[in-house]
Amino acid sequence: MTEQLRLMAVHAHPDDESSKGAATMAKYVSEGVDVLVATCTGGERGSILNPKLQGDPYIEEHIHEVRAKEMAEARDILGVKQEWLGFVDSGLPEGDPLPPLPEGCFAVQDVDEAAGRLVKLIREFRPHVVTTYDENGGYPHPDHIMTHKITMVAFEAAGDPERYPEAGEPWQPQKLYYNQGFNRQRTQALHDALLERGMESPYGEWLERWHTMGRERHLTTFVPCGDFFEIRDKALIAHATQIDPDGGWFRVPLDLQREVWPTEEYELAKSLVGTSLPEDDLFAGIRNN
Repeated sequence: MTEQLRLMAVHAHPDDESSKGAATMAKYVSEGVDVLVATCTGGERGSILNPKLQGDPYIEEHIHEVRAKEMAEARDILGVKQEWLGFVDSGLPEGDPLPPLPEGCFAVQDVDEAAGRLVKLIREFRPHVVTTYDENGGYPHPDHIMTHKITMVAFEAAGDPERYPEAGEPWQPQKLYYNQGFNRQRTQALHDALLERGMESPYGEWLERWHTMGRERHLTTFVPCGDFFEIRDKALIAHATQIDPDGGWFRVPLDLQREVWPTEEYELAKSLVGTSLPEDDLFAGIRNN
């Protein structure tokens, strides 16, 4: 291809872009790919997960502004562009039975209507590749599941001039992927490597209850991006309300990660171009067309 390649990553909340596919995005930015993160919600109902910041009255009162500032810092670290779709965080309901979702939140929107915002952004940015979550949301947060739903509609509709005619000139992305960075293969490999070196593993309980977390996904695409793990971690730490820099995210040394598992993984969900699996490039089949 002679034109610049473009990648769009559709995420539910600020911080998701840094915990899912961040090293991949940084790698592609370094290669001159134009990368845009579409963030569906502002993360307004996200809990303050960093114990060092819990109980801060300013953060609690201004969580929306704080998380937007964190997103801006992470965006700059990764070198990506970013747009807000403007939906309101649904929160993660807890209890048995689960309480109803808040009125007006993202997860209760009409899917086809909500997808219109993403169709507009796709037609403006014109990505060749789109990434998002699988039908389970990666994990069953209502905003992650809703992100999957609107992305599936938008991927199909963006190239159809009869759908969302008010959203701009049609554009059809060529490939759609699900983020699958949290997979059993990677987790087991890192767990085993830590134990072999006499180190403590943070993954023991995860692996013991993995069978309760749904079916195994079909990993199709392994993007080599170990050189960008440090940038990924810096972007993640920028989301200070969500991430404890002394927490479990960072217990596996980067050198060990690069040695044992230097890729980020994806599941090819839709492709309008020919490609051979497994892949090592989200743009496989597109670069040479």
